[in-house]
Amino acid sequence: MKMMNMHHSKLIRKNLLTFILLLSINVSYASYILIPMDDTQTNHLKAYGITFLAIEKEINVNWLLNYKGGSFLIKTNSIIENECNIRNVSYKLIADLQATNILSAISSNEVNQESIRLEKVPRVAIYSPKNKQPWDDAVTLALTYAEIPYDIIYDEEVLNNLLPLYDWLHLHHEDFTGQYGKFYASFKNASWYKDQKKLYEENAKNLGFKKVSQEKLAVAKKIKAFVKAGGFLFAMCSATDSYDIALASEGIDICQHMFDGDAIDKNINENLDYSKTLAFKNFTLIKDPNKYEFSSIDATQTRRIKPNIDFFTLFDFSAKWDPIPTMLCQNHMKVIKGFMGQTTSFKNQYIKSNVIIMGETKATNEARYIHGKLGNGTWTFYGGHDPEDYQHRVGDPKTDLSLHQNSPGYRLILNNILFPAAKKKKLKT
Repeated sequence: MKMMNMHHSKLIRKNLLTFILLLSINVSYASYILIPMDDTQTNHLKAYGITFLAIEKEINVNWLLNYKGGSFLIKTNSIIENECNIRNVSYKLIADLQATNILSAISSNEVNQESIRLEKVPRVAIYSPKNKQPWDDAVTLALTYAEIPYDIIYDEEVLNNLLPLYDWLHLHHEDFTGQYGKFYASFKNASWYKDQKKLYEENAKNLGFKKVSQEKLAVAKKIKAFVKAGGFLFAMCSATDSYDIALASEGIDICQHMFDGDAIDKNINENLDYSKTLAFKNFTLIKDPNKYEFSSIDATQTRRIKPNIDFFTLFDFSAKWDPIPTMLCQNHMKVIKGFMGQTTSFKNQYIKSNVIIMGETKATNEARYIHGKLGNGTWTFYGGHDPEDYQHRVGDPKTDLSLHQNSPGYRLILNNILFPAAKKKKLKT
């Protein structure tokens, strides 16, 4: 009897040790956090901030392209797990074996998926004036809501060669042509317009320029050099076409007298140099100062499409052969609702042949989301002003992103934020 009890006790102890061992193995195997980015995700926008935080803390992060909407696979970390809970970001703890199986399946040539390691924390700069209004910048809203850190810089910092301190630069509601956004007809008597014009003129003078247009051209050229050296440029709204117009019109006065005090040059359209631009070709400028439009590039004034049927479609790219546009197009939706801006979209006939069109409204022959390479760097142009405000007007309240935490339009912005993290080479200065 005593021997049986001893045997029973040993058996219990053995089973207990086995259980503890198995438990410890299971715990050790549950070493990855999978953040899904498909329709099951509770907060897509905050998920980008979580991923950025993981990269910042040098935790292994893989971007699983085309897997559950572009999911993130992160090495288990208590800080990241806690932040997911705090920020209401959906996640799942998975074992090593599960992670291995996912990565193995993704690596197959039979599926249009890819795993991209995110290794470097992008240093983010927002090009923005000190008098910026709440309605001026969707990217600032996105970064703030996602809890991604950034610096604000403007002309002085750019001209003083501080851009190489950053990896990623955003331009938004900006006019690089020196025409003050072409708000003249509607707002020439508004105090904010007068104050802005005065501020820009003083700023240009203090920086050693006679005209705002000359100062903005110098800034545009510095930004172009930044991209050539390996930087990442992301522009929205009027900063897209006005930027290329400034580059193409170097040496030409395209500003009417109410903007710079003298008349425009003759034959301005015949003298444009399209070889200097990033994205656009063969466009013509709109000379009329009372028209709220820069050139023939933008389709805002000519498109005939009702708001309820205004959508654009993201292209499908090969994740293994074209990882860059694939990264930039990651989303839980392929059809995105449109939104207006001073520059809403780009007419296809004015887009250079080497530019990648990533999103388009085929019915109206216009692109909404385009990408290209320049030297060692890249640029992305995104038409429209605010993805969750169809026709944002001056003075309207800013968008509350807590009401749009699953916005596919805003996801495209945040894709561009993480994209530089996949680049292993350092920025060349």
